[in-house]
Amino acid sequence: MKEKVAYYLDDIETPIGLTANLVILGLILLSLVIFVTETYPIGDSLAQILHLVDLGILVIFTIEYSCRFWSSENKARFFFSGFSLIDLIAIFPLVFGVMDIRFIRIFRWFRLLRIIRFWRLETKILGIETEDALAFAKIFLTLFSLIFIYAGLIFQVESPFHQGNLNNFFDAFYFVVVTMTTVGYGDVTPLSEAGKAMTLMMISTGVLFIPWQLRELVGQFQKNTNVVQKQCRNCNLSRHDIDANFCKQCGASLEVN
Repeated sequence: MKEKVAYYLDDIETPIGLTANLVILGLILLSLVIFVTETYPIGDSLAQILHLVDLGILVIFTIEYSCRFWSSENKARFFFSGFSLIDLIAIFPLVFGVMDIRFIRIFRWFRLLRIIRFWRLETKILGIETEDALAFAKIFLTLFSLIFIYAGLIFQVESPFHQGNLNNFFDAFYFVVVTMTTVGYGDVTPLSEAGKAMTLMMISTGVLFIPWQLRELVGQFQKNTNVVQKQCRNCNLSRHDIDANFCKQCGASLEVN
């Protein structure tokens, strides 16, 4: 039973595995929509409905995490793995919610990072096959995740101190983009100590991480300029270096045109 559960939680080829992973991915996206919606003025009835839906999503995430932990062969390695820690952060609001620790709501924004676990599923859905498209999609998803999380965090810590210029998620998203790109219009400035510290982190991320990601993308493009369509008759791999005489996957001899 443990082997079956572990298999289907990571599988995207069989109908059961694909359905299970699509449901989890859909719930992640739905939870993000709920988070953003809650930053806007909404009626009490809608707010209550969204709260119940979000609570249900958290319960499902908790069950999924418990199943992954139960079915893992090495419990310690699973608990301290990167994906597992992301999953654990995603369910923190439910674990600590009964203690009414209001700041724990900040952890909700890290739920977006759970999408990284389903990267293979996303590439299959989007039909991404080429290395260039794959590299671009990874960089875009990484940058968007950072901006989204920073926007959620800055809204959480700064909105109580601002009147009129940090009212919703879009205002926070705008502030993060302007800050990370070091444009700095100055129309929104952090007022709390936590907000100032987070702004420093955003500037550091913009200065260090974005150029690094762009360099990786340029390097990928340069790498592919030296690759040609030369199909192997043994394994059908079609992309090889210009001067390749043997397949880099199976070692078979390549046809010389």
